[in-house]
Amino acid sequence: MKNRFIQHLPLFWVLLSGILSTQAYAQKDFYDVSTIQNIEIKFEQENWRYILDSLRFNGDAVLIGDIVVNGQNIEDAGVRYRATRSFQPGGSRNGLDILLNHVDANTNYQGYSSIKLSSALRDPSMVREVLGYEIARQYMPAPKANYARVTINGKLYGLFVNVEAVDEGFVKRHFNETGGVMYRSTPKTDAKAQEGCRSNIFGSLQVDNSADCYRQNYELVMGFGYDPILGLAKMLNEKPDDIASVLHVDRTLWMLAYNNALLNLNSYTGQYSSNYFLYRGKAGQFTPILWDLNLNFGSYKNTGVGSDLKLASVIQLDPLLHSNNSERPLISKLLSNELYKKMYLSHLVTINNDYLANEKYLNRAKELQQLIRPDLAKDVNWASFYTMAEFDQSLKMTIGKKSKIPGLTEVLTPRAEFLKKHPELMVLPPSISDITIKHREKLSAVMVGTFKIQAKVGEFPKRVKIFYRFSSDEPFREAMMNDDGKSADETANDGIYGIDIPPFRNARSIEFYIMAENARMVTYSPARYMYELHKTNLDELNQ
Repeated sequence: MKNRFIQHLPLFWVLLSGILSTQAYAQKDFYDVSTIQNIEIKFEQENWRYILDSLRFNGDAVLIGDIVVNGQNIEDAGVRYRATRSFQPGGSRNGLDILLNHVDANTNYQGYSSIKLSSALRDPSMVREVLGYEIARQYMPAPKANYARVTINGKLYGLFVNVEAVDEGFVKRHFNETGGVMYRSTPKTDAKAQEGCRSNIFGSLQVDNSADCYRQNYELVMGFGYDPILGLAKMLNEKPDDIASVLHVDRTLWMLAYNNALLNLNSYTGQYSSNYFLYRGKAGQFTPILWDLNLNFGSYKNTGVGSDLKLASVIQLDPLLHSNNSERPLISKLLSNELYKKMYLSHLVTINNDYLANEKYLNRAKELQQLIRPDLAKDVNWASFYTMAEFDQSLKMTIGKKSKIPGLTEVLTPRAEFLKKHPELMVLPPSISDITIKHREKLSAVMVGTFKIQAKVGEFPKRVKIFYRFSSDEPFREAMMNDDGKSADETANDGIYGIDIPPFRNARSIEFYIMAENARMVTYSPARYMYELHKTNLDELNQ
């Protein structure tokens, strides 16, 4: 091994000899949940624990080491302890940040340039992060996560949660673009506010006195300056009717519904509005991205109003928590809009029905525990915090006398029942069925040149909208569907809504989803319209 030394993260990448090994290693995706990854870390220094402790106390410097990921060697990676609340000086099981591209900007593993290893110390079940991100990805952009077996200098360091970094690579994969500006909510909860700045607003997106004031609560991850986040806060608080111009409202509502339904209070909804990213892309809209789900599913119990909640109060957390709280404008301002409130409530119902009420979350948690149990039983560093008996009990009962981490079924199963019976969520949403697109008449020589779309909508719809686009790289357009006998529907007031959409610039294909709204709720078709769409093209329609 070459003589090397501790390096700080350079401002400009310097190309050195540390490159990916040419050894081919065929395997599944690095974040495939069914496969435990193997990560070997090799430091020259035997006192690496002491050095990593020192570096953590003195900024963001890293210790240089060689990394072997599933048999593939990567030289000169940068390693440091993660700056999380669970970090313990001298601890045997601190989380790790591994910067594969620390020296060579092109170094990566399967396209991933960094590795985030979570110790999951506040989760005796070891499933909160992996399961939590898996659920989130069904509804919004969110990191992948699985498990990794980690050794350092030949000795087992432990089984860790391997979470995809929210970085430039994440942006490229999820938003199909590069650049933009991104912030991470990291409130300095025990520090005095900067001179001239407001105190105790944390990551809530209240309006502060200047753009520079947001430095104390948000880390700049990508881009330059804090003016964009000040602009978002001002629009949200002062011109909420125009918020869609700077905020992807639907994705935000999904995050808020997720936090409430699944009791993720170590996020915007909780005490400090922490642990989420805000990414603004080329379209000029911010999208929130969940982060750090170690305290998901009721493990963190403070909403920022009063002291920590008792378990019964966590289970019965108000679905409209903060809806009248001016200190949580991302909730109160959005839910003051009638349509946005309906969308939010609909998302709550969807998450509850998809994962909680049918106990799909529990079946998945059991599968994950079965996967990792053999490795965890050998993890002596994890054993200094929990026993295997506590691991086995962690899905159904509270673990810990001080932290009191509730079992998943202890909190989520009664949570599902509470949500099902809540007056705001018991209203029948509209129904959407029998979606048809008009084909060329049989034996007719007249070709179809437009997209005539119909849908049957029930339960007293107030409005029916279609969101459509002619290619996947363009934004959705929206239009009303009508039941007036004049809109490619059947006859007026028969429950069949229609629209005739002419192709734009000779487009041949269309993809779309439909939203129906009644007095209290909305429904979508397809239900997972975020990732699944109705599709057709003129060639099919004219066959």
